[in-house]
Amino acid sequence: MNAEPNRADLGKDPGRVSGMFDQVAARYDAANIAMTVGLDGAWRRATTRAVAPQPGERILDIAAGTAKSSASLARRGAEVVAADFSPGMLAEGQRRHGDIRNISFVHADAMDLPFGDAEFDAVTMSYGLRNVSDPRRALSEFLRVTKPGGRLVINEFSTPPNRFVRGFYRFYNARVLPVVARTVGSNGDAYDYLNESIAAWPDQATLAGWLREAGWTDVAYRNLTFGMVALHRGTKRA
Repeated sequence: MNAEPNRADLGKDPGRVSGMFDQVAARYDAANIAMTVGLDGAWRRATTRAVAPQPGERILDIAAGTAKSSASLARRGAEVVAADFSPGMLAEGQRRHGDIRNISFVHADAMDLPFGDAEFDAVTMSYGLRNVSDPRRALSEFLRVTKPGGRLVINEFSTPPNRFVRGFYRFYNARVLPVVARTVGSNGDAYDYLNESIAAWPDQATLAGWLREAGWTDVAYRNLTFGMVALHRGTKRA
């Protein structure tokens, strides 16, 4: 018998969010491709280029999900730690990419990372920060585990600055995305939360301000696909 669908809400209770992702893990990648009309691949490649992994570097990919982003980083020669707080997502990531020798998998909470200070040359997170109940605390944790001079790259859904694009984006998320999610995904209710979390998420300038408040320097962001998502960057002071 299938488990009752688990739906998170904007309270972002960690247990409910984790349980929701456990249930969507098997169909997560297929749903993402369908819902983004294939744009998720281009966004992932842009994130990899922004991280600019180098052979021998140690990189933390937090909220790694099914580890597609981790695999992209590892193919550049970096040692990648794929971390997620959903056991179901980690299991799916290991099933798909566990044969890549320079990826390790760790169960981790973004607000309380199980790593020492200054362990990583870079930290990256894609589409996960808005699911954290205290994103500012997470940004401070990312700073703690990054080496001096190291870098942060956050890829997150965002606010298109053009009002016409913004209107289309909101219409798509509210009306089209749930239909696609229920057709392709394994828990349609989870994608109702996706729309709600995107609508409630702050704009690019606000998130950039949070990075600065956490202690990151050289903070900047770049819009992708008219600002539907944005790449945020920061550096830990050397």
